[in-house]
Amino acid sequence: MRSTMVTSVVLLLAAPAVAGCASEAEVPVAKAASFVSAASPSPSPTARKPVIVPKGVTAGYVVYDRQLRKVTVFRNVHKRFRSASVVKLLIAIDHLEDVNKPDLALLQPMLRVSDDNAATTLWRRGGQGKIILRMSKRLGLTDTSPPPADKPGFWGYTAISALDIAKVYRYLLEKADPKVRNAVLTQLRKADQCGSDGFDQYFGIPRAVPKPWGVKQGWSGYGSVPPSKCVRVRASAADVDFAHPVLHTTGVLGDRYIMVLLTTQTTSWSDSTKKITKLAKDVYRAAL
Repeated sequence: MRSTMVTSVVLLLAAPAVAGCASEAEVPVAKAASFVSAASPSPSPTARKPVIVPKGVTAGYVVYDRQLRKVTVFRNVHKRFRSASVVKLLIAIDHLEDVNKPDLALLQPMLRVSDDNAATTLWRRGGQGKIILRMSKRLGLTDTSPPPADKPGFWGYTAISALDIAKVYRYLLEKADPKVRNAVLTQLRKADQCGSDGFDQYFGIPRAVPKPWGVKQGWSGYGSVPPSKCVRVRASAADVDFAHPVLHTTGVLGDRYIMVLLTTQTTSWSDSTKKITKLAKDVYRAAL
């Protein structure tokens, strides 16, 4: 079972999704086995530790290394989940690719603060479930499908899988028109901590992975009122010294270096300038 899953994951992410490509069932077994063998070396003493899924959690995940062009971690990649706001990625791509003048006033809050009203408006304009059918065909998504027939307006009931969403991101990074790529990824990289509904959307990647990152989160089933008010984390002025003089020197050194030296001082101008000059010289020498 695991061998089959490895084959599926590696092959489906081995090349950017294109319409009309062979399905995973159509790939020769021998070729698949050879590819998996080359891309997935045997575990070594330094192999990654297994991921432990917490009790009460069902998970599907995949990590794809674009530089190495290989899947590094995966689990239940074809398991289908209701999308919640993750489907806003598909709504955005569809809108950007199918209209002459994208409605940025709706796209930006939909992606940056996961605004539901904006998503509903674009969902209706795009024909609701037809958006999902178009995107599935265009991106080669195999597990994604529209909401149930009796809930056509519930975009959050779209079915998705971890593998399909990984393919969506790869499409954005490698195949989409640069205008589409930038319009979507710029907003994901500027994702606000607080969603428009008041929920704190800095969970998972934002709090577990160092920047830079760009995210599209999804949440559903926790009610319409957040258990606690989302408060943006802002830099506090409480630890800033407003009492003493400051003396800063910043700039670019040729085209190679950028140097920033910020200081607070406690002596006269003459003495302070000598100190920062000596410090700057030492910093520069250390950088070479």
